[in-house]
Amino acid sequence: MRRAGPTVASFALLLCALSGAAQTQSQSQTPTQAQADPSPNPSLPDIATLMRQVEANERKAETIQRDYIYDETNSFEERDSHEHTKKSGSREREIFWLNDVPVGRTLKKDGKPLTEEEKKKESERIDGIVQRAKDRRARADSQGKETDARGHDELTFARMLELGSFSNPRREAVHGRDTILVDYVGNPKAKTHNYAEGLFRELSGTIWVDEHDRTLQHLDGRFDHDFKVALGLGVNVKQGTWFKATFVKINDEVWLPETIEGDGHARYLLFLSLSGHFKARTSNYRKFKATSTILPDITTVDPEAPEAPPAADPTSSPK
Repeated sequence: MRRAGPTVASFALLLCALSGAAQTQSQSQTPTQAQADPSPNPSLPDIATLMRQVEANERKAETIQRDYIYDETNSFEERDSHEHTKKSGSREREIFWLNDVPVGRTLKKDGKPLTEEEKKKESERIDGIVQRAKDRRARADSQGKETDARGHDELTFARMLELGSFSNPRREAVHGRDTILVDYVGNPKAKTHNYAEGLFRELSGTIWVDEHDRTLQHLDGRFDHDFKVALGLGVNVKQGTWFKATFVKINDEVWLPETIEGDGHARYLLFLSLSGHFKARTSNYRKFKATSTILPDITTVDPEAPEAPPAADPTSSPK
């Protein structure tokens, strides 16, 4: 069985895949534009109930997310084990769904458009991503397992409650919206069933939830200890690795990624690897129409499709 939508695990693993090299800064802070709510503080919702509502709404939102395409500009600095810079660069991509799989198609590298040969390789790469996701989902379906859209192990909020604990709920105003912050700390002694659960057992961080929409507005996480599974071939994360992401409401109907940043050294199986610093910002969110065409080597969108206005910078977020 496949669940309809993303979970915190889906977001976290994606962010870790994009993240970069370790540094001393492991403690994230609240978005700089957040401030204490001066109004009378009504009672906060039960944490477990709130997390279940967030999960349900994130699943519903994925159906809407599939109708969007948006641009991403990212920069990275790859470092070796001694923290020396090996290489750096930038990418410009389009993010969209292809055959029920979320993908990112590279348009430019270091400001230069891809050559014809690079375009061909990019198409083959995306085809491979989609096919492997389908194969993983098919295997999981045959075994009665639940996965995310990419066919990876899925982790629910309910399971997170068994792997750690949520605490310290508080309310703040972020860009004029009531927001509930909740801290999470994993339990290193918790029993796990897969590699994804192992990550969350070692994770600590904070989740920002939009109180009205009950959806993720911001999240950050960090790993305060080195840990590895299967001699480091399954999971290998270095102390100090951290990530953060901010989401923005588009067309008053769905929250999409706005900023993604990470720093650390980590490996998750054979498909996620990071070593260096990574930062991405997304923009130009637009919705498909019936005339839209999405192919691995060409993307066109009806020019009359509604285009969301630029969003305010939601975080100059945690430093």
